[in-house]
Amino acid sequence: MITPPSILRLDNLLPREPLLMMGAGPVPLPSRVAQANSIVINHLGDTMAKVVDQLKKMARYVFQTRSEFLLGVAGPGSAAMEMAIVNLVEPGDEVLAVCNGYFSRRMAEMAGRVGGRVTIIEVPNNQTATLDMVDKHLRSGRYKTLTIVQGETSNTVHNLHLPQISKLAHSLGCAVIVDAVCTLSTMPLEMDNWQIDAVITGGQKGLSSIPGVSLIAFSEFAWHRITQRTAPKSHWCLDALLADQFWNKGSYHYTAPVSGILALHEALYLVCDETLAQRFARHDVCSKALQKGIQAMGLTLMVPESVRLNSVIGIQIPEDISPDRVRAHMSAVHQVEISGSFGLHIVRVGQMGEQCRAHNLFRTLHALGTSVQHEGVTLDLPKGLSEMERWLTKDFDLTHVN
Repeated sequence: MITPPSILRLDNLLPREPLLMMGAGPVPLPSRVAQANSIVINHLGDTMAKVVDQLKKMARYVFQTRSEFLLGVAGPGSAAMEMAIVNLVEPGDEVLAVCNGYFSRRMAEMAGRVGGRVTIIEVPNNQTATLDMVDKHLRSGRYKTLTIVQGETSNTVHNLHLPQISKLAHSLGCAVIVDAVCTLSTMPLEMDNWQIDAVITGGQKGLSSIPGVSLIAFSEFAWHRITQRTAPKSHWCLDALLADQFWNKGSYHYTAPVSGILALHEALYLVCDETLAQRFARHDVCSKALQKGIQAMGLTLMVPESVRLNSVIGIQIPEDISPDRVRAHMSAVHQVEISGSFGLHIVRVGQMGEQCRAHNLFRTLHALGTSVQHEGVTLDLPKGLSEMERWLTKDFDLTHVN
């Protein structure tokens, strides 16, 4: 018989002081969300039915859609992304993939894996996708699906022309799949008005819920395509018609992630209670203030302001020092965690949900500045902190960001 291993208890593995999570996700959990995540109820009972019904109503507000075809996914945002691809792309379909970086390329890869014939539009580094880039492809009339991110988390670029691109694609009969994992509830996204056919998001970023439970919304156009397709879907768990049995018909698909659904319910409740308008303002002010503080102390941001994402900030690190050492020092000395990159010489700071609080900004900027200085770079940290505070109070009541 195999003997039990010698292992440490979890409390001996975790740091003595909780780390402040200021990377590109997951983000800190509001106490109500954490509490909800500790509860287990019957996944097919009356209480769960009421929870799911309210969750969908709140999610429609956050997605800005009236669509009835809203589903949860027991998996990360990438599972929701794959659900969109698996259900909307059939073998042999022509797919146009607008690629700014790592995560937009992930959708292109998924489309290829299910048999789609993928054409990639490579957007130049640190630039946004424009209508002109995609127009000539779309007008050929052969594309059935277009994939695009609203915000490319890997390099912090915002595809700000998404509304125009989506409307053009939709007008030509091309279904539009949008990755809004790091942008939903941090900046405007209007699924119906922009004529988007599938929007996917994860729980662990702007919504400030747990990782591993995600959301997807399909338009009526997309749902009609799903119901009319003849090719079998390559994934059972991610079959939207099967998922619809639980999410919209009160029946069984698989055992739902009960605690995660309860956590997501509370996260959406907090978004609705704050209102999208107030939440967008908070994210805009906090992100801009942190950006100004970073620049004032002597560091450079990666992306031009005109196309800069507000939910994840990319910061260039001087070439002669290691971004990983900066991050390690921040974690070990200041108990602040930020993210590395995907081969770029940058670090990334998240500005999503609960990260956008004034006390988190001051702690993060101080930790970043002192950790870069620890590597031998001269910065003006007091100037950075002062400039950030000036921007925080410039046009906004500071109580709204605490």
